Amino acid sequence: MHIEVNRDLDKFKESIVLGLSARQLIYSIIALALGSGIVLLVYPYVGLTISAYIAVPVVAPIALTGFYSYHGMTFIEMMKRKIHFSGKQPALKYESTEDISEVDEIRTAEAMEAKKKGKKTMADRILAKKEKRKGGTPS
Repeated sequence: MHIEVNRDLDKFKESIVLGLSARQLIYSIIALALGSGIVLLVYPYVGLTISAYIAVPVVAPIALTGFYSYHGMTFIEMMKRKIHFSGKQPALKYESTEDISEVDEIRTAEAMEAKKKGKKTMADRILAKKEKRKGGTPS
């Protein structure tokens, strides 16, 4: 006796009718009934083509809910998350913990270190400006 087992059990889906799962079958019936109802009600007033165009935006989310799956989420769950993360998130604000005196101290320390190594860099100019502000001359 030989029994075939699907290798990927996570992606296995049990089919009820015509290869559709129960969820897909239920949402297909709902979408078909609603779409047909809309087309039959609107057809006498606007014609077949326009009534089909009116039915599609109503039927599409229902059909997607039954068939579409993204990372294990249904279409409705995914849209709820998209709406939540797109509109309800507060803006992120950056607040610095340093003021200009701390930045000057860091630059001065870097300039002193560069001077000890004998390098002529931007740090030398910063040190010269710092000394000029104090009223002394750079050494």
